[in-house]
Amino acid sequence: MMPPLRGVKVVEFEGIGPGPLAGRMLTDMGAEVTVVAPPQQGSVSRQLGGDLESPLRRGKTIVPLDLKQPEGNARAMALVEAADVVIEGNRPGVMERLGLGPAQCAARNPRLVYGRMTGWGQSGPLSHAAGHDLNYVALTGLLSLSAHRGERPILPPTVVGDAGGALGMVFGIACALVDARASGQGRVVDAAIVDVVAMLGTIAHWARANGQLDSPEPSPFHDSPFYDVFACADGGLITIGALEPKFYALLLQKMGLHDVDPAAQYDKAAWPALKARLETLIASQSRAHWCALLEGSDVCFAPVLSIDEATRHPHNVARGIYGLSASGGLQVASAPRFLPLRESEQE
Repeated sequence: MMPPLRGVKVVEFEGIGPGPLAGRMLTDMGAEVTVVAPPQQGSVSRQLGGDLESPLRRGKTIVPLDLKQPEGNARAMALVEAADVVIEGNRPGVMERLGLGPAQCAARNPRLVYGRMTGWGQSGPLSHAAGHDLNYVALTGLLSLSAHRGERPILPPTVVGDAGGALGMVFGIACALVDARASGQGRVVDAAIVDVVAMLGTIAHWARANGQLDSPEPSPFHDSPFYDVFACADGGLITIGALEPKFYALLLQKMGLHDVDPAAQYDKAAWPALKARLETLIASQSRAHWCALLEGSDVCFAPVLSIDEATRHPHNVARGIYGLSASGGLQVASAPRFLPLRESEQE
């Protein structure tokens, strides 16, 4: 199938993290992305990627320009004039000072969708402060939900904040493009990571309102015996997420806990003893044992894999999720995927 964003022209003013990831997502969907790159690689990019080719540049055209020089600045504006979308990730005011802010670009290209990727947003008391993924997720309150009681919260680096922000940026750009093509008028997409992550927490907020999270009461997500990470005999870890009654009943059956009443799943007074019993049982066997018993069933199970293990897992291999770039770095397939609406289109 032809990619859905073919013909869309994007100019990305290269930064770190979420802006380039948003550009990479658009590239994967067929957009033509031209990266205006600084003449020298930034310190964070050097530290994170070293000399490896950046996967965030995959499929893009790289144009090194010094925006502080008149010729470089003029070349950048010429690219913007011919574009449908701009992505930039500077602090508020930086692009305006360079003469490449939304109003300045709109004077040359009124149909432009101007995407602004920041941590804190274009306004508010923190808008000019530095920050990173962990800080933005912390301010939304959602970082606190990742910890068991009395423990420090932790999240996978760059995934929830930076990648969530990039996804929000791409969603905003796609929506604004639809309107710009119909109305002839572009708009600014203010993609603040703190806004996007807070919005992505809507299901958690719903559970919290019902006392299932962030409450003195035991939480099914942290205290129950049917939703947690468990240690195995060989030091491996597994996850179980049997929230629904029928999945919980299957868990009890497969674990041989025939004396436990499935109908009493939410008897919170019984949770500590049952969880301790389940922890002991799981710790008596290897991760491979539990994978053989539970994986692929409706128990809602998965082993906790390293990145290396994830690249070799049969499901991920069958989906073609992971591969290697020409420079030997890990390369991940684009998502989401598109399939024909009618069988006849497959022919």
